[in-house]
Amino acid sequence: MGTFALAGGAGSATLARFASAFADALQAAGFDEAGDPASADLVLNVVAADRPKPFRRHNKGTYVAALHELPERPDDVLRATYPMLVRALANIVLLYVPGEGVWFTTMERGNYAVPATDGEAALAADAVARLVPLASARLVIDNEFRPDLERELWAGDEITEEIRRAGVRLGDFGLLPAPFPVEDYVDARDLRHIKRLYGIGGLSYGNLSARKDERRFWMSASGVDKTKLDVPARDILLVSGYDEAGRRIVLSVRPDVEPRRVSVDAIEHWMIYREHPGVGAILHVHAWMEGIAATDVNFPCGTEELALGVARLIAREPDPAHAVVGLRNHGITATGDSPAEILDRIEPRLLRQVPMS
Repeated sequence: MGTFALAGGAGSATLARFASAFADALQAAGFDEAGDPASADLVLNVVAADRPKPFRRHNKGTYVAALHELPERPDDVLRATYPMLVRALANIVLLYVPGEGVWFTTMERGNYAVPATDGEAALAADAVARLVPLASARLVIDNEFRPDLERELWAGDEITEEIRRAGVRLGDFGLLPAPFPVEDYVDARDLRHIKRLYGIGGLSYGNLSARKDERRFWMSASGVDKTKLDVPARDILLVSGYDEAGRRIVLSVRPDVEPRRVSVDAIEHWMIYREHPGVGAILHVHAWMEGIAATDVNFPCGTEELALGVARLIAREPDPAHAVVGLRNHGITATGDSPAEILDRIEPRLLRQVPMS
């Protein structure tokens, strides 16, 4: 399964007991305890609620869960715990409330509870069962930049212009949520570290793409404000391949422009375009629609598991080329002829609040 380690330190006896129960549950789930946290696949970083100490990764593949404790459940769990996510530089935050349960908070704003049932050991086992699929998922977020973009595409084309206009519409619809101004919660140094850690230019949600030809598609960059996709080959990138062995998205770029990284969901879009030649565009937003099929596990963005789950749901739809499916505790992915056609079709049915479970 992999290795795990405990880091940080509990500020209370109850949190120390629960962290110990969590470690036992991880071992029962098949994880081996690593002697050095720097070499572990999964680190449970036990932190203080008021002064979280980040675990500094030495291995970029390390999955860090920040565990902290509060005496009672906050009225707004997401707002109370999301700052902890960025302050602790974690992939996920686990809020332990003795006698009540564990609340999960993800970078994608997923927020849900594992309720206490029959003591600390049972709660730890239930929380581990929800955490393990997320922590063991395989990320596909590396990019390979090839300076082979055709000169006639350096300034973009009609497709990049369609994507740019759709980004503006997303802003007009209020479909580009930000949980809150992160800059108000972390200092400049930590914010720079967050951006490096997640490989993004900023904290921005949603993405969109459109097919260029049989094997390539244009896609919005990671972290860029979707209402300002102004520079083709920097803000909108041409995905030209997937290096499966190296788990890298291949991008065709201009040799004279420093590109951004492509959206972490590029692997999901790649799978959908490859399997469904009739799909002309794909849109992902943090919103919801009633009556749609949804993934069972809230795998992190950019993982092979999430991409496979979404692609399978799309394939089961009556018309995969014009489908809408849900990503549990996250949002929706929609396919269509073009970004504008997708927005025209789904906007009247969109719910801005994603249900959490």
